[in-house]
Amino acid sequence: MSDPASRPRPQYRNLSLSQILSYRLPPAAKTSILHRISGALLFLALPLVLVPLFALSITSPQSYASMAQWVSNPLCKLVLLVLIWGYAHHFCAGIRYLTLDMHIGNDREPSQRSGAIVLGVSLALTLVFALKLFGVW
Repeated sequence: MSDPASRPRPQYRNLSLSQILSYRLPPAAKTSILHRISGALLFLALPLVLVPLFALSITSPQSYASMAQWVSNPLCKLVLLVLIWGYAHHFCAGIRYLTLDMHIGNDREPSQRSGAIVLGVSLALTLVFALKLFGVW
């Protein structure tokens, strides 16, 4: 016989876009999703952006000068800034996952706190690199 206090879990089907966009994820879930996105971004950028830029920078002084001129374009700087964010977030979240694998901070509250810290630190690192990239320093 079933306990009267336990009710079947509600089932949600045919969610609308507004319901999906209004759903609030906890920081640990956001960190996990962004860790996967940043990993895919870095994986795809490696052969398309990073290796060609590196090859162009070491070929000759003239190719380095042309690459430096191309990288000075603000649109290119935004692309590089997104890649910097991807690396910073993936690195910080990777450290978080290594600590979770060592059974440090697996409880709900420390896990949520470490997820929020990863989000904050990766955005702060991105801001510092953005200030350097756009010539504020």
